[in-house]
Amino acid sequence: MTYDDQRSPDPTHAPGRGESRRPLTLRDVSEASGVSEMTVSRVLRNRGDVSAATRERVLAAAKRLGYVPNKIAGALASSRVNLVAVIIPSLSNMVFPEVVNGISHVLEDTELQPVLGVTHYEPEQEEKVLYEMLSWRPSGVIIAGLERTEASRAMLKNAGIPVVEIMDVDGEPVDSAVGISHKRAGREMAQAIIDEGYKRIGFLGTKMPRDHRARKRYEGFTEALEKAGLKVEDHEYYEGGSGFAKGREMTEAMLSRSPDLDFLYYSNDLIGAGGLLYCLEKGIDIPGQIGMAGFNQVELLDGLPRKLATMDSCRREVGEAAARIIAERTGDKGDPDLGSEQIVLMPKLTYGDTLRRG
Repeated sequence: MTYDDQRSPDPTHAPGRGESRRPLTLRDVSEASGVSEMTVSRVLRNRGDVSAATRERVLAAAKRLGYVPNKIAGALASSRVNLVAVIIPSLSNMVFPEVVNGISHVLEDTELQPVLGVTHYEPEQEEKVLYEMLSWRPSGVIIAGLERTEASRAMLKNAGIPVVEIMDVDGEPVDSAVGISHKRAGREMAQAIIDEGYKRIGFLGTKMPRDHRARKRYEGFTEALEKAGLKVEDHEYYEGGSGFAKGREMTEAMLSRSPDLDFLYYSNDLIGAGGLLYCLEKGIDIPGQIGMAGFNQVELLDGLPRKLATMDSCRREVGEAAARIIAERTGDKGDPDLGSEQIVLMPKLTYGDTLRRG
């Protein structure tokens, strides 16, 4: 009888508060695929004479369950190492080094050490990074975002360790979550713009199919505008990394196309800073003629001629809170039965010099 036929226990069930987070074993894959544990082991190690059909059935069952082979089984009695897998989309984006600093700061006082993996915002790369990191049996996982493939979600659900998804709380986490509501951040920025009397608004930002947090901010932003009878009048999108040059190019293109806009909302501060420099060079009155705002409150931009209106994403606080959750549930002094936790941080809007007040 296969695992699916038995129905209980269900290896794809996500443990809730107080439930055991048992890692999957070869036996789980054996029962799910209907073959012996020895055959499963041969397939996963790519050893032995196994038919193509059997190999396909075993690999499909392992992927469906989110099973990851234990490369250190037998080498350590605990089958755990004092590592925390920290998986982020980018190291070139200035947001994430601050998150990692927060994680490192908290873990310095524990036996745990963070190990970084980078996904480049690619779901397939995230699967690969997760698979490799989990195969070394870390003590916990801290991973950016809430949206991921079924395979990645299955691996996280069945890893048997604390998982903290960070930067976003607009969705259903696998285990714990720490971050801000990006939809609310978008709504609050839109309301500030509306309150100051701006009417014709342009949006400049990343293409959003895979930048889910930018998409959620945009959704909240447009929802608030619609309630006030307004809409985004023009859009300019980019691909690749953020930078001043890109912001200048996008702003020039938008204002050449739509010169009557009176506010420019950028999906992040770096392109917003490029747009600000372009407008100042052209003698545009900021914020009288055109108001501007970004997102992330990047400290690097404090030296600009004008301070860009923005909203912080609580980066360091996110990292610190996530690391504390992992530390409290793992290690010699940890309590694995503490259960899931969700921490919602409240970003602060800074008006700066580019969003008029009163």
